[in-house]
Amino acid sequence: MIARLTGRVEAVEADRCIIDVNGVGYLVQASTRTLAALPLAPAIVAVLIETQVREDAISLFGFAEAAEREWFRLLTTVQGVGARVALNILSALSPRDLIAAIQAGDRGALTRAQGVGARLAVRLLTELREKAGAMPTGIGFSPVLPPPVGGVEADALSALVNLGYRRPEAVAAVARAMERLGEGAALDAVIRESLKELAR
Repeated sequence: MIARLTGRVEAVEADRCIIDVNGVGYLVQASTRTLAALPLAPAIVAVLIETQVREDAISLFGFAEAAEREWFRLLTTVQGVGARVALNILSALSPRDLIAAIQAGDRGALTRAQGVGARLAVRLLTELREKAGAMPTGIGFSPVLPPPVGGVEADALSALVNLGYRRPEAVAAVARAMERLGEGAALDAVIRESLKELAR
């Protein structure tokens, strides 16, 4: 079973990415939260993997951190929650937000996820209420290796984090802004372009 992949980002799509490991391209499905943290190709990344083997397919699911993978495993134990719905839930709610929603009995928060109706939300709240408190909240991480260490890019990232944005999303936004503006871009221009990315 594959538990982790470290390789080059080949492509990032709406719900999946391709990671090249020594010439082999692995198709990895992931939450929008994990995909947003990935850098532009051909950067090197490390992603945690959950492998599911069925008669007709072997599927890889990627995660930005261990907490997200643990929640994926727990969510898929609930009747009516397959891998796709679990990823939709993790796209809508971080592990910390999931714990808060379940402990508060917040059905509305769960139904924000695509594929989760009122009945499934109630089932999630009922089945996971006792387990949520013991689940990890996650600390947030960027799978980019290495993160920016200086210059305009690092200053823009620091500014976005200070404004309250999560580091993985800020890293991805700054990378896309730098790609469009080029290496000689001014700090204020990079911050403005990054904020536009985060607003999308």
